[in-house]
Amino acid sequence: MSTTTSRIALVTGASRGIGAAIAQRLARDGHAVIVNYSGNAAAAEQVVRNIESGGGKALAAQADVADATAVARMFDSAEAAFGGIDVLVNNAGILKLGAIGASDDALFDTQIAVNLKGTFNTLREASRRLRDGGRIVNFSTSVVGTKMENYGVYAATKAAVETLTAIQSKELRGRNITVNAVAPGPTATDLFLDGKPDELVQRMAKMNPLERLGTPEDIAAVVAFLVGPDGGWINGQVLRANGGMV
Repeated sequence: MSTTTSRIALVTGASRGIGAAIAQRLARDGHAVIVNYSGNAAAAEQVVRNIESGGGKALAAQADVADATAVARMFDSAEAAFGGIDVLVNNAGILKLGAIGASDDALFDTQIAVNLKGTFNTLREASRRLRDGGRIVNFSTSVVGTKMENYGVYAATKAAVETLTAIQSKELRGRNITVNAVAPGPTATDLFLDGKPDELVQRMAKMNPLERLGTPEDIAAVVAFLVGPDGGWINGQVLRANGGMV
């Protein structure tokens, strides 16, 4: 990567898993990256070190995306450090499983706060502050298509994100900013694998005709395409990155 970086990317929830893979991939592609995290500062700083050791530029930025004031401060700090933002990747999210009839208010409220309001908060800020010619990538889930039991509230938040994606792509008309969403299927992250018996993991891996789990790097490659020079004609779309599961 050259010492002069022309495009700045903000990746939410970037301290681990898919978010960390996205941050590191975009850095390799020439972006300076703001590595957002909610609570794990050490993990975020490790991602920053990984990027810097490869010759890239990165900055860790703490913010709970559910907090609109914190999101505004994060945009402020990114602008102060790098002069502006060109790419927003809304990766931050939480998953709590439960049948609709058995779900308590906390299960509902926390997922609405992070997955839906958190995405709304960053989209609202980006609509005012993203530089013309920029790119926005939101995160949905392939469960919006499979409609699996116990994913009701989670899938509902992501279906709402898909709707926000399509509408904002139209609202940013005239600024050459694309707005798309990526909807991963089962992906081999610590968050996904934790607590699942091997039999279940293998069964989920076989759900798609490629017969494997996705990797964080698979998903990062899709994001890299959407924010890169070859993705400029894709707008208002949801790309299901799931090996053909649905």
